[in-house]
Amino acid sequence: MTVDVTSFRRIALPGTAPEDVLCLEDGRVVTGIDDGRLLVVDPKTDDVSVLADTAGRLLGLEIGDDGSIYICDHDRGLLKLEVGESRAKVLADSVEGRPLRFASNVVHASDGTLYFSSSSQNFTIDRWRSDLIEHSGTGRLMRLVPGGEVEVLRDDLQFANGVVLSPEEDYLLVAETGASRISRYWLTGSAAGTSDVFYDDLGGYPDNMSIGSDGLLWVALASPRNSVLEGIFRLPLRARKVLARAPQSVGPAPEEVVWVQAFDFDGTLVRNIRIDDVDFGFVTSVAENDGMLYLGTIMGNALGVLEVDE
Repeated sequence: MTVDVTSFRRIALPGTAPEDVLCLEDGRVVTGIDDGRLLVVDPKTDDVSVLADTAGRLLGLEIGDDGSIYICDHDRGLLKLEVGESRAKVLADSVEGRPLRFASNVVHASDGTLYFSSSSQNFTIDRWRSDLIEHSGTGRLMRLVPGGEVEVLRDDLQFANGVVLSPEEDYLLVAETGASRISRYWLTGSAAGTSDVFYDDLGGYPDNMSIGSDGLLWVALASPRNSVLEGIFRLPLRARKVLARAPQSVGPAPEEVVWVQAFDFDGTLVRNIRIDDVDFGFVTSVAENDGMLYLGTIMGNALGVLEVDE
């Protein structure tokens, strides 16, 4: 199950916090950085070019069937960048009459429906640790049908993050970072509209997820679970709220490792890759393409590239 790493390298970027990464058909990868620029990176040459600038704060990305890119912009909401355009248009910037903030990850269905998450209703990304400490579960899973309004499917998730649609489009998977689990929301069948747990008790805190060219569900684990933070979770809500307002610098610090896992859609862990001794860490996203893994992070100014033994 544990896989040997044959190589690791960094691709330097002209900016910081490439939170998500996705692979294009031509082998290039796309990422967004915290000043709003959407970048295209050629892993063969390490060349980087700017595809668009939203002037926001880019998080989750998704590529549509027509090559358009859907963008979760922390500041501006859910966006779409059409092929050949340099400006993204806003698809949704409010939910139930309130501004949409902290849009985290998005996936599209074959009928054009977009499913996306927002991590917190109480805190912005610069206070993400505070949301984990407060542990009040205000993360949301939402749906946007073409020409429709945003519909909230769940609003009780523990720091909702990565979203993946099953290959048969019968359920959604959403990473609950603060609960160290992957939850499932059923879209079809007798269980439609209900939730259960796809995988529980992960060893770390899951962030973005994606389906690789190998058909596996790849999960980025931003950090191993922290005993201090886990202890805070068990405190009364009033105490957690007080601790959440303390300066983030005095709170539990994440352990900087490279850690990703892959599962099949029966919920079986297939790959477990953890590296503790490279100049990279706090992996917030992973995209697999033809045996190569591309890693994003919010702590740094580079993408990571891993090649692993089969």
